[in-house]
This record gives sequence, C-alpha cells and structure tokens, in this order.
Amino acid sequence: MKMQLHQLKYFVAVAEVRHFTQAADIVGITQPSLSKQIHALEDTLGAPLFERVRGNITLTAAGEVLLPLATRILADVETATREVQELVGLRRGRVRLGATPSLATSLAPPVLRRFRDAHPTVDLRMEEGGSQDLVRDLLRGDLDLALIIMPAQGTDAGLRADPILTENLVVASVDPVPTTTPGADLRITDLRDQPMVMFREGYDLRDATLQACRDAGFEPTLSVDGGEMDAVLSFVEAGLGIAVVPGMVVARRTGIRVTRLAPPGVRRTIAVARRRDAVPTHAGRELRRILLDYIHTATATRQLPPGVEPLP
Repeated sequence: MKMQLHQLKYFVAVAEVRHFTQAADIVGITQPSLSKQIHALEDTLGAPLFERVRGNITLTAAGEVLLPLATRILADVETATREVQELVGLRRGRVRLGATPSLATSLAPPVLRRFRDAHPTVDLRMEEGGSQDLVRDLLRGDLDLALIIMPAQGTDAGLRADPILTENLVVASVDPVPTTTPGADLRITDLRDQPMVMFREGYDLRDATLQACRDAGFEPTLSVDGGEMDAVLSFVEAGLGIAVVPGMVVARRTGIRVTRLAPPGVRRTIAVARRRDAVPTHAGRELRRILLDYIHTATATRQLPPGVEPLP
C-alpha cells in the first residue's frame, strides 16, 4: 500500500486543529472517512501518528517527524499544479510576497506597482512580519519570496537569500540625544543611559540594536519592550524613549527627530529570499526581476532613500 496525497492532506488538517470532526469539516469529508484514511496512512507507515487521550489529540513522535515533511510535500504539489496551469493558461497565477514592516512601507510599494502594471491579472498577496517569521513562512511554503534582513550568522540552509541593499539605522527621538563629547557625532555609547523603546521578539531591528549596544559594552535601558513598528514610533513621539530604526520609516514623521550615528554606525543588509529546494513560479521569477530592475533604476536616478545603497 502506498501513501496517498489526500491522506497527507487529512493528516495535516487533523494536526493543525487537533480534532477529527473539525478536520473532516475543513477537508469536506465525513469524520468516519477521515479516520479511516488516517488509519490507512498509519498502517502504511507502520507507526501511529496521533495519541488520543481523554478526548485530547496530540502528535506522536512519528507524527512530529511527518508533519513538516507533509506540509512541504503539499505545498510543492500546489506549486507544481499552479505552474502547469499558468503555463497552459488555465489560471491567472499567484505570487506571495513577504516583507518586514519597514520594507513593506518603503521598498515594496513601488515594486508591486510596477508588477501590477505589467501583470494586472496575477493574484498578488502580501504578508508583513519580522524576518524570523518570514523565514519560517518561506520554509513552510507559505510564501514565494520575502524581503528580509540578513542576520549576522547567515540565513537558514534551506533558503537562498541574495543581498540587494544595505541601509543605515538612525536614532529616533523627540528631544536631542546628548553626546558625551559636545559637538561630536552621536555614538552608540551615548545611548547607554537613554530610555529605549524596543521592538518585539522576532524583529531583526531588536537583534541589531541589542547587539550594537552589547558590542559597545552595555545593556540598554528599556522603557517599553515588545512593540510593532507603528507602535514603537508612536511611543517615541509620546516621549517614552528613543529607538534605533531605519531612516526610511521616519522620513515623514514630523514629530520625530532623526539623528545619524557616527561611523561605523549600525547597518543592515536587505536580501530577497526564497526556499532553496522549491522551483520558483513564473510569477515569482517575474516579481524578483522587477524588484532588481527597480533597484537598478532607483540607483541610477538617485531615488533610493538616504543611507540606502545597492549591492552588486
């Protein structure tokens, strides 16, 4: 007996909701039929996938191993189906782009406008999140491409991440941040005693800020911890503290003072990433091409924001 794709679909549905009846409703079959197919899958694999104790459904060790593999297989099948359908004109296509909050409001809009103008019938889907969240979604097959920030330790081996831009981070505040040497440029060490508004876990900006402070020999004093981009900027405007942010996101915030950091400052590298073992869709390849073309044009016409530089 061979494993069937529909059995994997049923298995993933049960694993996600931890309830056989709800999973049956999701996939559109009866609960007895779903249970029968799960048992058949377990017989094929030679191991139980779920433990049923007092009405609670949990994954066995075999189920934990199978879940990410099954999710990836189903995502690949969907991609293959979509690719063939796009090729023969049965569907209009789809592309799913992820971006960090700062890039979703700065780099993504002009790129998506160009893509929409060139391909008005393609279904465009956008997801905003921290780089770690986007990497997870790429690996799960939930995104085709993502604009992420390259971590110092490199990206997951399952990704292909191509650096495209570098960007300076700046200090956002309401009042001037005093320097230890009057008249000198602001340095990271000048932030030692300043109350700081910090991004939530999962934001690359949090990691970059904490690492820069630690490299300078101190732990920052946090006045508010755990905000999203808009919340962090609002907290700064309310006078709750300073924040280290990309310059492009504060360019239009009239209530925030922007101060550059003295060289070498704090820089981050922006990359376009995709899953290494997945064949890019036609729409995904075209979106990536338009992204790189936009960067080339913006560089030539000096339209990139201050502190942002292209990478070869």
